[in-house]
Amino acid sequence: MAGPASDLHTTTYGEEGGLVVFCHGLFGQGRNWTQIAKQLSGDHRTLLVDMPDHGRSAWTERFDYPGAADRVAGLLSADDPAALVGHSMGGKIAMLVALRHPELVERLVVVDVSPVTYRHSDEFRVYIDAMQSVDLATLDRRGEADEQLREAVPNDSVRSFLLQNLRHDHGQWSWQLNLDVIRRDLASLGEWPEDRLAGVAPYDGPVLWVAGADSRYVQDDYVAAMDRWFPSNRRVTIKGAGHWVHSEQPQVFVEVLRRFLR
Repeated sequence: MAGPASDLHTTTYGEEGGLVVFCHGLFGQGRNWTQIAKQLSGDHRTLLVDMPDHGRSAWTERFDYPGAADRVAGLLSADDPAALVGHSMGGKIAMLVALRHPELVERLVVVDVSPVTYRHSDEFRVYIDAMQSVDLATLDRRGEADEQLREAVPNDSVRSFLLQNLRHDHGQWSWQLNLDVIRRDLASLGEWPEDRLAGVAPYDGPVLWVAGADSRYVQDDYVAAMDRWFPSNRRVTIKGAGHWVHSEQPQVFVEVLRRFLR
């Protein structure tokens, strides 16, 4: 059966072949996957999804992984099961869709995240505080926001990534992200909601784990949890990549993804 009705913003590419659905990470948007989706669109129908509280999707009262997974499930149908691809936060959402609604997921690709609880959310709180400190009322151009973020977020790539969420509509600047809720619920974003999976069976469909060799999010210590929930998984580690595997080594990532989707 299909999941509950969804209020998520989506973009599609491709008209033939199996459905491939992309779930982005924290501070991202579905469009972050545009180039990879276009490369696959000759052989697949691709769906880019803005996660709850991100991009153009609806805001929620609180961030909750099972709730986010059920919203993504609302886009899918058991008559047309999808290959789900999820990075980081989106990887946890994708894993929970597969566990809670296995009839909707034909196969799963988890990108640089594990079904475990992480405790390192301080850097994300710094980013949110910096974004919330930008004086949107007096902003004339995007470059001014970049300057206001520079001290707290010195990395040019990270700052550029965060600034993708700054919108200018009807003469006013705003953040697309639901920053208040995300900041309040950062601890939940780091969690793996084990207590919400009582009675849920492991997902026995094919699973590909793609990790960056320089990342700390997929470690040997986490393999037991990966195998417990996803017994039919195989793992690939991509050299020269950290947490943002698909943007740091896009050609290698696309080739790995193509092979698995075949």
